[in-house]
Amino acid sequence: MSAASLQYAVFGFWILVGGTKLSRANQKPLTIIQPQFSVKLAELGSAVTHRNQKMSFTAKDVQELRQRTGAGMMECKRALEETNGNMEQAVENLRKKGIAKADKRVGKQTSEGQITSYIHHNGKVGVLVEVNCETDFVARTDDFKTLAREIALHIASAAPLSVDKDGVPSDAVDREKRIFEEQARESGKPENIIAKMVEGKVESYYKEVVLLSQPWVREPKKTIGDLVKEASARVGENIVVRRFVRFQMGEE
Repeated sequence: MSAASLQYAVFGFWILVGGTKLSRANQKPLTIIQPQFSVKLAELGSAVTHRNQKMSFTAKDVQELRQRTGAGMMECKRALEETNGNMEQAVENLRKKGIAKADKRVGKQTSEGQITSYIHHNGKVGVLVEVNCETDFVARTDDFKTLAREIALHIASAAPLSVDKDGVPSDAVDREKRIFEEQARESGKPENIIAKMVEGKVESYYKEVVLLSQPWVREPKKTIGDLVKEASARVGENIVVRRFVRFQMGEE
């Protein structure tokens, strides 16, 4: 039965009841039956409406979204419902929510974690990285171990200088500034423009050498900082990359 057919049936029912002269004795039972009948009609209408609605995604889509984001099953289902089955939009929304949750945990004490190593297959590059979390329980989860391994592998490949901006050696920053200033002056730009150009160049330099600002080698649209925040949202704890050291054969 369609929703429209149901409405006409209900309308006809009330006309029939309203046109019948009932005795007072019969009115009381009608009052008792009426709410029950209304509830049944509401349930029937809801069922009809639900059957008429076409799902714009399948259980397989929910599973795929869960694998891509690490979010819970119900969260993935709601995300697909909110985006009418648009997988990419659902992924983006879940990541935004995850990062927001992770931001709220920043500052929580992180005294547990793991020191993870990575040795390249040729034996010429090696990495040690310390990644911290709040509890030993999370430190032993697959999500946390996978994150630490991915960060170690990334460090081996991308060769960052430090975890964050504060760790970049000041002499390295000053050297880059001098190079940028010379390049800007050779272009004949005014001093006020040169200052802005140098500032922009320095920010770009940080993105190249700071671990948390570097694009992830596996998925360049995402930074290592984003990767850490997403993992933090999945495990429900603050995660911090404390320090790392990278060895390369022949380098001091």
